[in-house]
Amino acid sequence: VLFRSEAKGDVCITNDGATIVTKLQVTHPCAKMLVDLSQAQDVEAGDGTTSVVVICGALLKAVEDLLLKGIHPMQISECFQECAALAEKVLEEMSIPVNIDDRDTLIKAAVTSLNSKIISVNSDLMAPMAVDAVRRIINPTTGDVDLKNARIVTALGGTVDDTTMITNGTIFKQKASHSAGGPTRIQNATVALIQFQISPPKTDMESQVTITDFTAMDRALKEERKYLLDMCKKIKDAGVNVLLIQKSVLRDAVTAQSLDFLAKMKIMVVKDIERSDIDFITKTLGCMPIANIENMKPEKFGKADLVVEESTPEGKIVRVTGSQQPPEGHPARAIFGRTVTIFVRGSNDLMVAEAERSFHDALCVIRSIVKKKAIIAGGAAPEIEICTQLSKYARQRAEGYQTFCMRAYADAFEVVPYTLAENAGLQPISIVTELRNAHAAGKKSYGVNVRRECVTDMEEENVVQPLLVSLNAMKLATECVMMILKIDDVILTRM
Repeated sequence: VLFRSEAKGDVCITNDGATIVTKLQVTHPCAKMLVDLSQAQDVEAGDGTTSVVVICGALLKAVEDLLLKGIHPMQISECFQECAALAEKVLEEMSIPVNIDDRDTLIKAAVTSLNSKIISVNSDLMAPMAVDAVRRIINPTTGDVDLKNARIVTALGGTVDDTTMITNGTIFKQKASHSAGGPTRIQNATVALIQFQISPPKTDMESQVTITDFTAMDRALKEERKYLLDMCKKIKDAGVNVLLIQKSVLRDAVTAQSLDFLAKMKIMVVKDIERSDIDFITKTLGCMPIANIENMKPEKFGKADLVVEESTPEGKIVRVTGSQQPPEGHPARAIFGRTVTIFVRGSNDLMVAEAERSFHDALCVIRSIVKKKAIIAGGAAPEIEICTQLSKYARQRAEGYQTFCMRAYADAFEVVPYTLAENAGLQPISIVTELRNAHAAGKKSYGVNVRRECVTDMEEENVVQPLLVSLNAMKLATECVMMILKIDDVILTRM
């Protein structure tokens, strides 16, 4: 889908479900619920954002038909809740347990996720990178995966094949300060991350100083110069040669005169570091944030083999490589090294943005496998298995109105293989019929093979996906439909 903003003129090309529904300017309350549904799937599982909206739409169509037959909304809601519980059992029975150390299986799941993206041709490069990134940032104590420790930095230039992963360093989009001719390459760097300002202090209250003669002005300027020079000397005496300065909102974090002093002392300065990046930098470089000039001590610093400024078509970047583990007893040693930086390249802004979104989805897929250590066959195999098993249950065990509700719920899941076959240019009706026959014969892992244009075993084709993605999509879609069923009326109010 290509979006163009009328106000800003921005263009966005994507096939990511969450991005598409977020860009839509919907006004109907139920439509907004579907937008929130897709975003909830994106947060929880990271993938399946399109599927969850498609399934929810099919379930709403099934609900409409049931209401026309005279079945009460509460009866439909209760039956759908029971169907969701049965569908969960079906998915868990057809799932395959996975060991996190099995790198090849994780790569297969990441490739399946990327194959539906615009950058599918680069899946051989991106999938192993996503797997290695997630395995590196897993917390060994709890087993959790915090994707904030996997930082994605983008820059225009090159192609997606030029994307690299940095495990012992990072990249800053902020450039090194050039205003006073400071260094742009430092070997054997000692890095300090400061949160105080290298600028003249200000009073707590707003005040005004009146200077009546040049002598007083000269004295004020000399005091200011001496104050800044003393701070710069303390930084130099501490042994620092790379200075990271956090962005300040109270006053200027650093002045031109301070930059001049630091440049003459051969100290590289990278300013405007965001507050949200402090935790990542601490874990990556092993340097602790310093809030006061008096705390400039060696145990607060990080070490790196090389800090260098590089040029890209989009602007300058600063690359840090060879970050060294802090010594024993260092406060940052326990959290050091469990981070990774992915440097995404692309030939244009649209490709770079889509590559970033696609890689994030791949990271989320691997995280989903880490959270719920199981995978299932892809190619709409889970949805058609739910359809087959629930239809069988409705025929054999359900009674009365439950039979109609269960059949409607089961048939709604046919929309996924139908849409998949239709998008691949196949005959949807014949493909879905063939798929139903295969699953009725007990072939649970059979799905739609869009390359061979037939129904084949997805596990043999290495088309697998996390159990959590399908499970979460089914639950969220069912809950959304049940919530809409309980709405009696919509009252529009003027704010």
